[in-house]
Amino acid sequence: MQKNKVLFQIKNLEKKVARYLLNDEEFSKSCKNFSKPSPTQLQIIDYLLKNMDRVVYQRELEELFTLKRATVSGVLKTMEKNGLIFRMVDEKDTRAKKILLNDSTKAIFLQAKKKVDDLEKILVQGLSKEEIDTFQVVLEKMERNLTEENNKK
Repeated sequence: MQKNKVLFQIKNLEKKVARYLLNDEEFSKSCKNFSKPSPTQLQIIDYLLKNMDRVVYQRELEELFTLKRATVSGVLKTMEKNGLIFRMVDEKDTRAKKILLNDSTKAIFLQAKKKVDDLEKILVQGLSKEEIDTFQVVLEKMERNLTEENNKK
């Protein structure tokens, strides 16, 4: 695989970002009671933290992260087993389960948010606002292209 291929570069950056977060000593110490979360689990935790003021369901995560039901179900099952989340039957719809972070997960990951903010600063260091805006537009177009292609199948 050539290094100048877009997909390779995206995957490589994703791995480096995940390693940066998951290999942080302070973060690892605070997660000693948990298995280290995967990048997908980190995304789910981040989303749940940002939406603590409302109910989040599995279907929403499937759509947001463009993952299949079985994939999200497996990830949530692992997160529940590892004590990161718990699921609760919705009072209004007993077929649906609310996804909630447990208190210790909230505390650990709110503390880790500073690490994520620091990483964001590192990633955009030396980039102009125009470069960041252009990058975001390009990423959105790539995502849209892939979504359209998946919808054809």
